[in-house]
Formats: sequence, structure tokens, C-alpha cells
Amino acid sequence: MTPDRSSPDRTTSTDVEGATPADAEGSDSGSDADSDSESGSDPDSGSDPGEAADELPFDGTVLVQAGALASVPLSRLPGILRPLQRHLGDRIDQYRREYERVLREPDRELFLVDPSHWDVLASDVGLDDRARDAARRTHEAQLTRSGSVHDRRAEFEAALEIRSVVVIGADDD
Repeated sequence: MTPDRSSPDRTTSTDVEGATPADAEGSDSGSDADSDSESGSDPDSGSDPGEAADELPFDGTVLVQAGALASVPLSRLPGILRPLQRHLGDRIDQYRREYERVLREPDRELFLVDPSHWDVLASDVGLDDRARDAARRTHEAQLTRSGSVHDRRAEFEAALEIRSVVVIGADDD
């Protein structure tokens, strides 16, 4: 289990595993053949992007942007990102040792990885190709957004031409 990553200016309505009340309800309509039920998550559970930004290490605008570009509905994105974030959070020390951290912000750390790393992550968490691509796009959009905030956008965009990024929520320490 990952530690609570809430900062004082963020509020969440999650239980200890990071699930919201909407996650507990689930949605088994059977209309999505690419359901990720094997991963133990319900990626179709609806969630407000602003609410998701409170519990995930992504800016709300990043979630909206990634949702618009992804081939999955915006409402499904938080359900894809939550289990991935738990998986990554459990391995943050490994990322700190093995990958280049390009930015540390109060509530997240950003690491450059080989693009094939996303295939491994998707396999570990049980994401299909569309969910994997949506998650990768979200992480890359956060790098670009953070680059703009820190006046490093051109540097980060150049890095994304040959690498990818993993964003991991982190405590402010």
C-alpha cells in the first residue's frame, strides 16, 4: 500500500486504497469489451476530472487534455490511472535509483524512461493497449505542463522525442 500523498491544499474523498465511492459502485454494463476487470480495477467508474486531480499527481487540465487525446472516455481515465499510480508508488525508490529524475515537485516526481517501459507497466497492471496509451499520454502531458511552469518545456519536449516519462506521486519531504 502506498502512503497517503495528500498535500495540505488537496482534499480527497478516498479510502485507504485510493478508491472513491464511485469506484465501489462499479459499472458492469458489459458494453466495453476492453474492460480491465482482471486488474482488480474498474476503469469505467466515472469520476470528475477535478476530483481525480485531487487524488492523482496530475493537474486537472492535464487530465482533460489527455482525455481529449486518448482513445478512451475521459470518465474512464482516473480508473486507469489509480491502479497504475499505486503500482508506481510502491516502486518509487527503485525509480529513484534506476531512472533519471528530471523534475521533482511537491507532490510528484517525473522520471525519463525508455518508451518500451510502458509495455512492462501495462503488463504489470493489466492494462490493454488503449488504456496503456491513455496513461502514457497523461504522463507525457504532465511533463509538458510542468515544463511550461518551470520554463523547461522545450527541453522536455525534446526529451519526449526519444524517451517517455513516468510521473509518480510523492510526499512533500
